[in-house]
Amino acid sequence: MLKHLHLLFVALVIGIFFWRVYLAQFKPDMLANKWLKITPHILAGMLLLTGFGLVFQGNWLDGNYGWIVVKLILMFVFIGLGILTLKSEGEKRWYALAGSIFCLVYIVKVAFTKQIFWFI
Repeated sequence: MLKHLHLLFVALVIGIFFWRVYLAQFKPDMLANKWLKITPHILAGMLLLTGFGLVFQGNWLDGNYGWIVVKLILMFVFIGLGILTLKSEGEKRWYALAGSIFCLVYIVKVAFTKQIFWFI
């Protein structure tokens, strides 16, 4: 149950991120809505809480847990690049978006393989 809830928050965080990028590019005035400022923080918080819950539920801290640390670091890098994506304009926005997408893909790869290096 917790895993499904975590995956739901993953999908919601990714979905609202891309929606906000679309709004930043084509309708930037809509990003001033209070609920669009608060919702991503709530979703990211719930994503982190369910992730921590899964870590403790699965006793993953007993063995090799480097992959959990990498996912957490990548999540914070994703958040930073996401902020840069939404606040930048022009080419800088698209480079930040590419970095954000790379972080997302890397997080998914690490989640499935439990390997922290891209090439393994």
